[in-house]
Amino acid sequence: MKLMQLSDIDLNAVPVFLVLAQERSFTAAAERMGCTKTKVSLQIKALESRLGIALFRRTTRLVSLTQAGEQLYQHVLPLMQQLAQQLTEVQSSEHNLSGTLVISAPEDYTQQILVPAIQAFRQQHPALAFELKSSDQIKDLVKEGIDLSIRAGWLKDSSQKAISLGHFEQWLVASPAYLQQHGVPQHPSELPQHHFICFTLLASALHWSFSQQQELLQIQMRSQIKAGSTASVTALIKAGAGLGVITGYSARHLIQQGELVRVLPQWQLPKGGIYAVYPPGHFRPAKVRVFVEFLKDWLLQMTF
Repeated sequence: MKLMQLSDIDLNAVPVFLVLAQERSFTAAAERMGCTKTKVSLQIKALESRLGIALFRRTTRLVSLTQAGEQLYQHVLPLMQQLAQQLTEVQSSEHNLSGTLVISAPEDYTQQILVPAIQAFRQQHPALAFELKSSDQIKDLVKEGIDLSIRAGWLKDSSQKAISLGHFEQWLVASPAYLQQHGVPQHPSELPQHHFICFTLLASALHWSFSQQQELLQIQMRSQIKAGSTASVTALIKAGAGLGVITGYSARHLIQQGELVRVLPQWQLPKGGIYAVYPPGHFRPAKVRVFVEFLKDWLLQMTF
């Protein structure tokens, strides 16, 4: 069988295919691309004819990808995004950054670290726009068009393209009202008798290791309240619902303001890592490279 050459395909049909795959509607795809439904239909038919396969299932109400169409979409989308990045790279230098930098990061990290860092960075690069997708959930960088993901904790997938930005401490904290009502724990062995706010996104959300010099204790907490975001965990602790573990960079200012108290400060919890995680591929736009270098320097000035 003769291999298909690039010249055999009308490449103008590729972005039409991608838009239709995302919109699942010929009308919506035409509106997004600023052309007619007929043009979209003809481009897709020509592409399917040239490939000899159906890329879409068409009904009166719905347009959906076939298995072949889904496979093509998953392969082509990252390539087109990378091409767009490279074209942007040609236009932008490291001293004249422009476009939009899309960053995902945990909620607490965004509030305490990322926002002030971005504000300082924008003083140097005012033409660069930012979009923050703050979430404690791990996002798909390719599907959501994310240029850079900042993750705090422990990377589960060692194959991810990531660099270490540093570390942070975890602190056991409680509100003054909770401690007044339930007492201040004097030893980790007392913790199972206390209410604990469980952060459900952690792999071992109720099992914690406490260390002091050469002593290591494994403690199983008891929880009646669970939450799936760092913001909710912090709010519950502040409200007096129980003890909880949050990052040192989130706890520090709340302790200074008298809203929280650090519990068992002489005992250490495991430190976590802060990582810059990149989308697949070797290409790094200037806006990503420059911001990551800036953030590394920024973090060196801070104490966690």
